[in-house]
Amino acid sequence: MCQVGEDYGEPAPGEPTPAPRPSREQKCVKCKEAQPVVVIRAGDAFCRDCFKAFYVHKFRAMLGKNRLIFPGEKVLLAWSGGPSSSSMVWQVLEGLSQDSAKRLRFVPGVIFVDEGAAFGKSLEERSKTLAEVKPILQATGLPWHVVALEEVFSLPPSVLRCSAQEPAGSEGAYKAAVDSFLQQQHVLGAGGGPGPTQGKEQPPQPRLDPQSLASPPAAAQTEALSQLFCSVRTLTAKEELLQTLRTHLILHMARAHGYSKVMTGDSCTRLAIKLMTNLALGRGAFLAWDTGFSDERHGDVVVVRPMRDHTLKEVAFYNRLFSVPSVFTPAVDTKAPEKASIHRLMEAFILRLQTQFPSTVSTVYRTSEKLVKAPRDGPAAGDSSPCCLLCMCALDVDAADSATAFGAQTSSRLSQMQSPTPLTETRTPPGSCCSPGVGRVQGCGQGACRREDPQACIEEQLCYSCRVNMKDLGLGLAGDPGLSD
Repeated sequence: MCQVGEDYGEPAPGEPTPAPRPSREQKCVKCKEAQPVVVIRAGDAFCRDCFKAFYVHKFRAMLGKNRLIFPGEKVLLAWSGGPSSSSMVWQVLEGLSQDSAKRLRFVPGVIFVDEGAAFGKSLEERSKTLAEVKPILQATGLPWHVVALEEVFSLPPSVLRCSAQEPAGSEGAYKAAVDSFLQQQHVLGAGGGPGPTQGKEQPPQPRLDPQSLASPPAAAQTEALSQLFCSVRTLTAKEELLQTLRTHLILHMARAHGYSKVMTGDSCTRLAIKLMTNLALGRGAFLAWDTGFSDERHGDVVVVRPMRDHTLKEVAFYNRLFSVPSVFTPAVDTKAPEKASIHRLMEAFILRLQTQFPSTVSTVYRTSEKLVKAPRDGPAAGDSSPCCLLCMCALDVDAADSATAFGAQTSSRLSQMQSPTPLTETRTPPGSCCSPGVGRVQGCGQGACRREDPQACIEEQLCYSCRVNMKDLGLGLAGDPGLSD
């Protein structure tokens, strides 16, 4: 019971203790001289200059220790307008400047995907967003591309094929490429031509890419995309569908313009949330590709995440201190309640836990670093191994005597698809397929495809998570025990 004289001024044990503010007597933990302006963690107070050096070093170290981007290579920067991707583009611009100590040697470009049609935004609202986006893209001085999400309906069927994966370059190959690039720059400078500061190492001059000024998407495609997202039953499936369509569109633009790498602005906090979310979605086998520094599942184009060492708090401080421009674009889960989707629930769980235990995000992130992309054993280890048509991850095909529910379900379906009737009556002819240009990549029309049940062919080429999303789209097979609520 309450008693007179009790002190209720102290916070409850379960409430987080506010971080102490830097006092005037406190000095920067790096230089020990200047007064700190930001506190990243308890006891880690930095001044403006030391915080910038700390932030830039993280970005450069992530690129340097992996050594996946070779000199002169074309890299496409996926910019969404948000804080993390904006900070990534800013880091690349500073790395290309003349004042940089170790200049970046790749050739960057920027892409922005207009996703307004998926959220039901009007043409006026989308035009207003593009009016804010294009001046920022033009100010970068890099080749830029603005594409609408509706263009996924115009993509060729080849985007659903697993391209041949290029072998990873060794340490000697990277050093040889650097020496060759430096020698080429020295020859250009000694020849009295363009000079040592021009060439591949010099950032491109400001220009407008012809693809950037493309006409608005057709009304039929906009209506089709809007109907597609309206037909999705859950917000979780909407977010997964949007991510899949966005990825395929960006990869297609990278291939069309000769980019071999794609940079995304996934931060440490976002990857920690993504790791827990993917575990809940049944994508535990693909965590090394979904959260690692590099994602080679697409073969000819590699996705890299150089911002994975930066927390959202550090990104927000850097953008605020150094006036990094960004554009707010509503996401599919904007203003959604906490329990509206698995993504929102995991985000709220991780962020709430982070306020009480500041090492939560770093602990989850360090766990993701230990995941190894081990090659599969057996005949499926080569390029002919089946992969999911949507997320392009290798399918986890279990043996016939598998003890897992999904493996037993797959085995039973494959056995049911075998019919004693003649092949000419049940199988689709080799020249005709239930999914033209898609299914035949992984054996469609060779016994697994049936004319009377074309959906079975597609579902057999999807991972478990994508099959669940198909059910939320109303495309799942009725009575499927593995996809029940």
